[in-house]
Amino acid sequence: MIEVISFVKRYGDFLAVDRLNLKIERGEIFGFIGPNGAGKSTTIRFLATLLRPTDGEGIIAGHSVTKDPLGVRRVIGYMPDSFGVYDGMKVWEFLDFFAVAYQVAKNRRRQVINDVLELLDLTHKRDAYVNGLSRGMKQRLCLAKTLVHDPPVLILDEPASGLDPRARLEMKALLKELQAMGKTILISSHILSELADFCTAIGIIERGVLLAAGPISEIHRQLQKHRQLRIRVLDKADRAHLLVRNHPHMRSCELMDHTITGEFSGDDRDLAGLLNELIREGVEVHAFTEVEPSLEEVFMTITKGLVI
Repeated sequence: MIEVISFVKRYGDFLAVDRLNLKIERGEIFGFIGPNGAGKSTTIRFLATLLRPTDGEGIIAGHSVTKDPLGVRRVIGYMPDSFGVYDGMKVWEFLDFFAVAYQVAKNRRRQVINDVLELLDLTHKRDAYVNGLSRGMKQRLCLAKTLVHDPPVLILDEPASGLDPRARLEMKALLKELQAMGKTILISSHILSELADFCTAIGIIERGVLLAAGPISEIHRQLQKHRQLRIRVLDKADRAHLLVRNHPHMRSCELMDHTITGEFSGDDRDLAGLLNELIREGVEVHAFTEVEPSLEEVFMTITKGLVI
């Protein structure tokens, strides 16, 4: 649905983005992660047809970013990291303005506006003036205006910036709902906790270079040689610890309060064998899980050694 091919952007002697290649599948929520100045907004503005590349290409829903920018604009909803609303306009007038800009038929505009107001929980603000809205409501309104032409792709640059905790949670819920409607979403942030629990895949960019991309668990597995294992037992903790520690695929093993943790180098069949061995020994196993890494751990592992 979204593909970036060898994208390069230079500003004089400064290389902002260096040969970035990226592919985002249909229906994904893709988190684009990196510190301020890493190249996230530069890449997003390129995809939104607002920035000419020094080199490279982008394809969105079959349309070339460089050769068919109008086609791209018809299939994307773009929400910039900073946005303005027009003072003196009512909420419905603001949305009607963008519906006209996107050439939504006049006989459909009222229904389209009502639909996006309901989706974004803004119906009660329909006749309110936009300059009187709270920041959270303005953020919702900005998202609403990106949806008036029902684009299959959403490109959102720091959409939760400046929101309070409740508004951030509401924004996450909205994005999940939009994904359930079939939207493909590219969302950037430098705050890892914003993306950790709802993105289907991530890309980590640093100093204009894409360091890794894909599901969090897959990226971490590529970086780490061994799985992180956690076993919780109800009884015979010392016996269980001895069995686990002596397993040929255990690389480290610790016991604390009936919980055994360690690194395991075997495959799924080896894991099943270890669990069966514990059960045969009469150990009551309460939990036997492979610990997925946090987004913070993945980020720190990938960027370790880089000078920021």
